[in-house]
Amino acid sequence: MKFLDQPPRFLFFTGKGGVGKTSIACATAIQLAEAGKRVLLVSTDPASNVGQVFGISIGNNITAVPAVPRLAALEIDPQAAAQVYRDRIVGPVRGILPEDVVKGIEEQLSGACTTEIAAFDEFTSLLIDSPLTSDYDHIIFDTAPTGHTIRLLQLPGAWSGFLEEGKGDASCLGPLAGLEKQREQYKAAVDALADSRRTRLILVARAQQSTLREVARTHEELAGIGLKQQYLVINGILPKIEAENDPLAAAIYKREQAALHAIPEVLKELPQDQVILKPFDLVGLEALRQLLIDIPYQAYTIIDSPIELNKPSLSRLVDSIAADGHGLVMTMGKGGVGKTTVAAAVAVELAHRGLPVHLTTSDPAAHLSDTLNGTLDNLTVSRIDPHEETERYRQQVLETKGAKLDAHGRALLEEDLRSPCTEEIAVFQAFSRIIREAGKKFVVMDTAPTGHTLLLLDATGAYHREVVRQMDKANLHFTTPMMQLQDPKQTKILIVTLAEKTPVLEAANLQSDLRRAGIEPWAWVINNSVAATTTSSTLLHQRAQNELREINAVAEKYSKRYAVVPMLKDEPVGVSRLLELAGNSK
Repeated sequence: MKFLDQPPRFLFFTGKGGVGKTSIACATAIQLAEAGKRVLLVSTDPASNVGQVFGISIGNNITAVPAVPRLAALEIDPQAAAQVYRDRIVGPVRGILPEDVVKGIEEQLSGACTTEIAAFDEFTSLLIDSPLTSDYDHIIFDTAPTGHTIRLLQLPGAWSGFLEEGKGDASCLGPLAGLEKQREQYKAAVDALADSRRTRLILVARAQQSTLREVARTHEELAGIGLKQQYLVINGILPKIEAENDPLAAAIYKREQAALHAIPEVLKELPQDQVILKPFDLVGLEALRQLLIDIPYQAYTIIDSPIELNKPSLSRLVDSIAADGHGLVMTMGKGGVGKTTVAAAVAVELAHRGLPVHLTTSDPAAHLSDTLNGTLDNLTVSRIDPHEETERYRQQVLETKGAKLDAHGRALLEEDLRSPCTEEIAVFQAFSRIIREAGKKFVVMDTAPTGHTLLLLDATGAYHREVVRQMDKANLHFTTPMMQLQDPKQTKILIVTLAEKTPVLEAANLQSDLRRAGIEPWAWVINNSVAATTTSSTLLHQRAQNELREINAVAEKYSKRYAVVPMLKDEPVGVSRLLELAGNSK
């Protein structure tokens, strides 16, 4: 593999959700450790599954991987990091300042902004020379899906500049109190990220036109902030031999090869590796050891038995959704499971039935227009763009609060609104504004990957608690966005997953997190299933056999209401194919 030639100390794996970043990062860590290097594998994804891949519990402390000498792992847990961060700020003043002042500081530190800063703070501590990391030859980062990775890698520069200019006032006073002390750490992190002798970025993709276009955008954005030593890994390519006697495999192979031939020009200049699709789930050491090497399929043990599957269709779920006449439908799940596609299919099916639908997304990396590739009566489409919403929020604050200030006060307010924390508030306001429409029409929302959706819900919960505190005193009736999400008559949550062990476990963890927030998922959607198709490809048949176990687990353990969406010969892009996706297995 070219990306493993003379690897520098820091290796970052990034890309669209579901392309195999975690598997390739874990396989890389194993290979380097077994070559005699001391390796630390770090996940910066709030929905990390590194521990599940290795079959151990990792968490927010550096943990040795027992089966692999010289390998340790760390999952940056945003919530745990936020608690440590809060304790570091509040601890020294507890018992010194009045209790009501301490409570006020704690309230300032309770939101998602603090959570993001704390995780970022922990991330940058791994990029500097410190006793914590001095023992490791390589530190490998398995990052969150693309949009949030770009934000994470931009933050050292954003916060360094913000602090150097002396910014920070009311809205981020609590969170910023700890950042000021870390100025030198952030500068060192910026230097490490920009140094090609120390840092290499590996863009992971699939052989899909949409994924490769996104990788091209990621390449240019990260190159623009100084991360120029980039490699490209295209994962999960179907081998030509599988396409010889099977129509489904032939269609997949043709589609993948067309995408590879049409690869964006900016990616052609990057060193490239290709990883062949394997017939097994990438869980456990033996599977990971085989990921980065090519093994003839004759060497695998193939189970050849008939596929028997109950496959309830997505259109049956839409029947129940449509009966209400309006409401909020949200697709949630790990990156790469097809949330955008499922959201678009549900929205198109509802609109096709003559119902008014607003389809939107809160995922910074999602591109609904690419998926729809057309228009439809009764359907409007939008996107919560963090940059646009932040600018809208800034202008709103300046026109309201700022109008009452003198020149000096307005200047201070403008400085405060340049804080990266402002984005959190702006995105939450846009989210709240859109879901209010669900009282009159259908709003179908494609959410960001799991971890960042939970951070948005954290902001929603913080807002809810503050409204409850104020309204209870005034004895007024109120409804918050969180109350709307918790009401099954108003909101239907669709958890989207794949019929593979790790995605199903991640979906189950998401369901538990939602339930702790008082939100009960309405149904599961098992997307892109080979088991729901007919195939004579040996490799695809083996993957279908593996899927049956996971589909049965969903039906028996996690959700009585579910749909199985089959893998299609053609990529589900465009209104007609989305309609086919919704009703194909009916």
